[in-house]
Amino acid sequence: MKVIESRDNALFKSFVRTSTGKVRSNAWLEGVHLCQAWLEHQVTVPEFAIFDASRLEQNAELQDIFRAVPEHAKVVLAPTLMKKLSQVQEGQGVAFIVSPPTFTLSETINTTALWLDRVQDPGNMGTLLRTAAAAGVSAVYCSAGCASVWSPKVLRSAQGAHFGLSIYEGCNLPDLCNRLTVPLAAMTLAGSVSLYKASLPQHVVWLAGNEGQGVLPELEARAKLKIYIPQANSVESLNVATATAICLFEHRRRFLAGD
Repeated sequence: MKVIESRDNALFKSFVRTSTGKVRSNAWLEGVHLCQAWLEHQVTVPEFAIFDASRLEQNAELQDIFRAVPEHAKVVLAPTLMKKLSQVQEGQGVAFIVSPPTFTLSETINTTALWLDRVQDPGNMGTLLRTAAAAGVSAVYCSAGCASVWSPKVLRSAQGAHFGLSIYEGCNLPDLCNRLTVPLAAMTLAGSVSLYKASLPQHVVWLAGNEGQGVLPELEARAKLKIYIPQANSVESLNVATATAICLFEHRRRFLAGD
């Protein structure tokens, strides 16, 4: 275990860089829920498990997390230092620095998945991941140009959903179309059919596009299904995360009605 009380400590300075998203190879998990979720899903051992010294003495949940991580990973900080690292207004006194898991692309994509094409808002990205996990979708493919999945803002928004998903970043989605053995369903207005009238197969890859520009034309052209959500005329469009949630749960309703 390490104890750090000076902001000039080299290790502490490295924590500052990671907590602000400047170290892309590592992720900053802040808060009791995210750290518990990491441990519960038996992901890799955190590189560092960082605790606020004063809160650790008083908080039973923090003490449980402290006992659950190996001794070499434990770092206890003076409260003023922990506050400097916190990315939220009211920190909870614990954070992990972890190496995000990586996954190898399969030769075929044959089960329901979610493809995200240049989704740039971290809040939308986190909500999309959380929605996918809740709907029972286990794999999410993110194109280049998407918000960084492991950024602190996306992690907070997703609330631990990352750890139950296989997430692929930096994907060339047009190239991945060649691996599909199930239909690609684009959420788009052009030439589309109502979600509630569409004939949906049991497995489909849902494609959600950029907040402003929508789905890449090359991908839209490859879609076997084009889906829109009927809505009141007074509203121009739905937020991408909201639209995706409606589609995923309508799909789930049809095939898991008795779940």
